[in-house]
Order: sequence, then C-alpha cells, then structure tokens
Amino acid sequence: MTHELKKIVQAGQLAAQEGKLAVLATVVSLKGSSYRRPGVRMLILEDQKTIGAVSGGCVEKEVVRQSASVFASGIPKVMTYDGRYRLGCEGILYILLEPFNPPEEFLGAFWKNINKREPFSICSHFDEKDHSDAAYGSVFLFHEGEQALRQGFKAGKQTTTFQEDMEPCFRLLILGAEHDAVQLCSFASLSGWEVVVVATPSEDKHPKDFPGVHQLVHAMPEDLDTTFIDDRTAVMLMTHSYVKDLKFLLALRSCRPAYLGLLGPSTRRERLLNELLEHNPDLDDTFFDRIHGPSGLNIGAETPQEIAISILSEVLSVIRRKEPIPLRDKKGAIHH
Repeated sequence: MTHELKKIVQAGQLAAQEGKLAVLATVVSLKGSSYRRPGVRMLILEDQKTIGAVSGGCVEKEVVRQSASVFASGIPKVMTYDGRYRLGCEGILYILLEPFNPPEEFLGAFWKNINKREPFSICSHFDEKDHSDAAYGSVFLFHEGEQALRQGFKAGKQTTTFQEDMEPCFRLLILGAEHDAVQLCSFASLSGWEVVVVATPSEDKHPKDFPGVHQLVHAMPEDLDTTFIDDRTAVMLMTHSYVKDLKFLLALRSCRPAYLGLLGPSTRRERLLNELLEHNPDLDDTFFDRIHGPSGLNIGAETPQEIAISILSEVLSVIRRKEPIPLRDKKGAIHH
C-alpha cells in the first residue's frame, strides 16, 4: 500500500501549496470483515475532494461527513462505522481522522526513504471509541528516526497503537518494448507498481509510448544495469527476439528478483535455458527456481490486455505465496 500513500502525500503537498486544509483517514482497527484491511487510507480536502478510499465505496461518504469536525477544530478523532446492518461489509471499522499538515522535516524524510527504497513503519495512536483527542495521531518510523505527521504531536500514554510495516513499492522491469509490453506496463502501473521498461537504443521509443511508466531505459543487454534489481522487483522478458532474450538472461544471471517471467511456449523456454547453461554450467539452481515460463496463469488469455492480466496475476500469486483458486472454494476469511 506504499504506492497509495505516495499519492496521498503528493496530493496533500499540492493542497498545502494551494492553501487548502486536509484530513487523513486511516482504518486502524476492524472487528469482523471488511472490503479492505486496517492500514488503508484516504485523504479528504476541505472542498470534499478525496484521494484514495478506505472501502469499496460504502464508507467514504460518512468519513467525509465526519471529517468536518476535524477541519473545524483541528483536533483528531476516531469514528466508528458499523457495517453489520448495512449493505456490503459485515464488520465494525475504527477510523482515525487527523489533520494532514506534515512539516517539511517529515516530507524530506518521507521522500528520501521512498527514493532509497527502504522499509518503514507507521504507528497510529487511538482509542476504540467515538472520541476526539489531541493525543491521537500518527508517527512514521524511518531508518534515520521518527517523524510525526503533524508538528509537535505527542502520543497519549493511554492510547492504543496500530503499527503497520510498509515495504518499498513493488517494481516491474519489462525487457522489451513491443505492443504487449505497453499493455503490461499500463496494467502494472494501474496496480501501483513502479514500471521500468528497457528498449534497445535502435528502437524509437519514448516514455509517452508507455502509459504509467516510471522510467524508460535504452540499453543493450550487455550494458544493462542490474544493480537495482532486488527482492521487490519482478522481471518480465518479452523482447520477441530469441537472441536478445538469451543475452538478457546472461545479463541477469547474478540477479535474484522476486519473479522472472519468460514469454513464449515451453519449447522456447527449454531451448533458452539449455543454451544459458552451456554459457554458465555452474549457474546456481536458485536462479532457475525464480523463472516462470511460459509466464502467466491459465485463464484463457488471448489478447495483449488479457495476457497482461494473466502475467500480473501469476506475479502476485508468487510474491504473496498463494496458490490461485476461486475464492468460492477458499475456506475461512479472504484476508489473514
């Protein structure tokens, strides 16, 4: 959910520049079931514009309504939303509403942490009751120290604490720049992933050709910088050129991404991996364990858009360590 928080902070900064007040809503506790889990957030501006959401749509109007008192007083409060007698969710939500006016020290630390791709935590202080209290609020725990969301905030000793550990944004590296790469980039960026597309220098490709792209890199396989590939990065190899794919695999041989996907049939995969082994007979087995080819889940995908959904679904199942099944066949709660 780090990508959602990034959008909220960006929107909050823009609102401050325009002289608008803002309130941050955070689901800090849940009894029963809900569309989203604790930790989901949304920003409310004083003109009632919202960024993000805390549910599938059934809670937001009430959150906006109750935020009016926080805009008026500047004092945080907790609101409860009982969905047991309404359509949709069947749980009780406890939502912390607090003024969103982070000091410059917070913003500097936040964006530095995001750009360095370091994990961090958020501690939200509250009580499970409808109540306003200046002792309610959130503190961010960065690698270099704590930063309160609002100037001078001190948490009350009697409050409950909800702590959420935040990971760096998930990243997708797409090696290839054909039409199907465009679709995969678009769908992945809509999911909040930071997408890096690699095209060869001879290809006339520009960032505008890839909706939602975080970065477009022109590089030959042998010149590819792989040092930024970490365990929060998925790699999708889809150049449509056997020779280029093999060269990229050779460039990736020392990397350990969260996922490495290959486009094309299983016979092509076997040929690629056999030739890779000929070049690197001592290649570690753990490298091959990360390879998924043909990439994607068997959902009958045919169009580039459907194939993108298939690939993203498999990546999610791998990084979340879930065996894909219909939810109707799942025993127990959807979220754990």
